[in-house]
Amino acid sequence: MNTNLSLGGIITQGIKLGILNIISIFIATILWALTIWIPYLNVGTTIGLLSMPIGISKGNIMSPTEIFNPKYRQYMGEYFILIGLKAQGLIPAMLFVVVPYIILNLAWSQSTYLLLDKGLNPAEALTLSNKITYGHKGKIFFGKLILTILSFGLLYPFFMMGANAFIYKSLSSEIE
Repeated sequence: MNTNLSLGGIITQGIKLGILNIISIFIATILWALTIWIPYLNVGTTIGLLSMPIGISKGNIMSPTEIFNPKYRQYMGEYFILIGLKAQGLIPAMLFVVVPYIILNLAWSQSTYLLLDKGLNPAEALTLSNKITYGHKGKIFFGKLILTILSFGLLYPFFMMGANAFIYKSLSSEIE
């Protein structure tokens, strides 16, 4: 089990990485919002924006225009399959009064990054995400909750992008 992931690490690294990349994340988010109404391009920019924590986790300061990279559109099918599979599991989980939904959502929280970074198929990404988050869900939940409270919602996107980068870096090291 990876010992690099801790509640304090999620909070401090989430803030540090979020602030370090605040301009890139902000501009990329604005560019994404400007393209959300353009069919086909919007899927690529959405996947590009969601992939920013992968680059951040590797120590890169991401260019905001990276979300336009055509490579993200090649993942369109796999991304939609992944979202569909997650929805098929999460919707029934909500019927059991939210807690199973939260736990399952945390278990699958790394699946998008694994799909995009490691080239796994959607089912493999969900399975591996569940495996690498096992034993860490409490830390991830409380780390993100504390960051949400600390940010008062204003810096939420930046802190979460930083936290997701740190979480992915810590957990993906288990599969290297």
